[in-house]
Amino acid sequence: MFCMPWIIRQLIFVLIIGLNNIYYLVIFVPFLASILLLLSGNYFFWKSANLLLFSWQLSLLTFFFTLALTFDFFILKNGKTVEISILNWIDYGCLNIKLAGLFDTLTIVMLLVITVVSLLVQYYSKTYMKYDPHIIRFIAFLFLFTFFMILLVTSNNFIQLFTGWEGVGICSYLLINFWYTRIQANKAAIKAILVNRVGDTALAVGIFLVFVNFQTLDFYILSTLTADIKESSLVNINTIAFFFFLGAMGKSAQIGLHTWLPDAMEGPTPVSALLHAATMVTAGVFLLIRCSFLFQEATYILPIITIIGSLTTFLAASIAIVQNDIKKVIAYSTCSQLGYMFMACGLQSFNGAIFHLYNHAFFKALLFLTAGSIIHALDNEQDLRKMGGLINLLPFSYCMMLIGSLALMGFPFLSGYYSKEFILEISLSHYTIPSHFAFCLGTLSSGCTAFYSMRSLILIFFGNVNSYKKIIMSVHDTPLGMLSPMIVLAFLSLFTGFFSKDFFIGLGTPFWSNSISIYPVQYYNMVNAEFLPFYYKIIPLWFSFTGTTLAFLLFNFLLKNNKIYQFNSYYTFFNKKWFFDLLYNDLIIQRTLSIGYNVTYKLIDRGILETIYITGFSKNYLNLSTLFKQMQAGHPYHYLILGVIGGFYAIVYLVFFFNIKINGGILFLLIYLYHQ
Repeated sequence: MFCMPWIIRQLIFVLIIGLNNIYYLVIFVPFLASILLLLSGNYFFWKSANLLLFSWQLSLLTFFFTLALTFDFFILKNGKTVEISILNWIDYGCLNIKLAGLFDTLTIVMLLVITVVSLLVQYYSKTYMKYDPHIIRFIAFLFLFTFFMILLVTSNNFIQLFTGWEGVGICSYLLINFWYTRIQANKAAIKAILVNRVGDTALAVGIFLVFVNFQTLDFYILSTLTADIKESSLVNINTIAFFFFLGAMGKSAQIGLHTWLPDAMEGPTPVSALLHAATMVTAGVFLLIRCSFLFQEATYILPIITIIGSLTTFLAASIAIVQNDIKKVIAYSTCSQLGYMFMACGLQSFNGAIFHLYNHAFFKALLFLTAGSIIHALDNEQDLRKMGGLINLLPFSYCMMLIGSLALMGFPFLSGYYSKEFILEISLSHYTIPSHFAFCLGTLSSGCTAFYSMRSLILIFFGNVNSYKKIIMSVHDTPLGMLSPMIVLAFLSLFTGFFSKDFFIGLGTPFWSNSISIYPVQYYNMVNAEFLPFYYKIIPLWFSFTGTTLAFLLFNFLLKNNKIYQFNSYYTFFNKKWFFDLLYNDLIIQRTLSIGYNVTYKLIDRGILETIYITGFSKNYLNLSTLFKQMQAGHPYHYLILGVIGGFYAIVYLVFFFNIKINGGILFLLIYLYHQ
């Protein structure tokens, strides 16, 4: 996968250009690569294969820049915040916005996640999208998405963050709708961008309120101001936090605004691995963590975040247990894990949220890429019911799926175990009603997660073969170009949790410095969580084991004996996604369309406006012309009547508008002249 001489050349290149310039290159190399690919296409090089190799080298170069930046930040600068200024962007009155880069510990962690997953997904895509005629456009969109995501996480103010926020939304639309000739892809992309508009509008309102109340949009200035906030301003703080939370709900697919995420699986599988596992959907969580200084003061909003996150966790996990599309199962799993991150933010454990985000990115990307490998092997078949018995035909894919599923379930000593168990223990140590509610739903969700993970493994790799003979005869395991990224992600899924837990969530760790607001009470809760009774700590593991056992029994015995009919009503409810789509269609979409037709179009447009301004003018002019035509009939008495009426109106006009006093002699004279 890696070419050592090329790596050595890149290291020499990094030393030549200087470590201080790396901060600029990390941001703009993906953007320049995207522009180059979009403008050149297949014409700049003799073969598109050369262009793909060049794009892979640029992606690898971005990753090396990130590693060099990490070395410079933690070793040479000893973890001190670095801020680079690129240009003055907006300078109007007290609003001074610079296009700049803010590099602290939180930014470095997010950059590592983004560049690693982007690098592996692009290498994977070279083989997965090999026969697609528009692969150059696909890689260009991936680079553009990577640029906007890096712009988002390196922003030092809300305007730059909002620019990256909208940029990743546009790129998600382009990538979901990459196969634009498919109607389902069109509908999914439109749904994604429209649902996200709700959250984006809320975020824009929140940014406006921040500027109105603090006259600045810089993160570090705001963190200083909110640290000494007056009690009278807490209402404004809670209002701002509420709108930011709504914005994060839309981007991170929380309950109510979650419906776009499963439908977004219509895009190519590498898109799902990059956008909907490691980067875009975590932007909402990143917003909450970046604004931790604000949410720490929003005491009324934190319980709401906890409850919404726990409800999302259980909702998505319960829906995933009955989904039949392999990618949608993983999509609902992503939605459920994002709920855990929101739970942690609501419990003021922002370091726990970023720890779970960091671990989740790798094992979820592994699951998506493994799903892509299985789909690729089965000639684009995604229905779990049409698989089965593939363990001997796809042994490598089975190993990768097993590792990813165990990490997702929170199997002891894998990456997902450390972060998910930490969040559940923190929720139990808070001793509040919302936190215990979150613990109950989070524990139930652990059982559901184990159930649908085991169900997927059984339906894909065990049991009877349900595919067509033609497909089975042509089944092949993962090609080398797709195998290498999966091995790297499997390694990360196994060991990142263990090696990074003391840095991320260690008691008193200085790792986060001032990038995350951590109050002393949080350390108290961490101590309580550490010394919880052992039987409380193993409750989530017990639920995971129960879910695994139930899935094994259900899909090996009850289904064979046709006893599944007893669960038909529950199956229908969960398979219909708790009827959220039905409610939205009936209560919002249909009524909006009805109002649009009956009121906006039929009554106002075709009714009032057309009657008054379009057909009304023509009809009135036609009636007036008919009246004047009848008056010009040639009869003297018609003209006499018109003269009398005109004279009368002339006298009235002179009297009332010009205040002319008319005596009897003048009136007699006028009448005489008129008769003459």
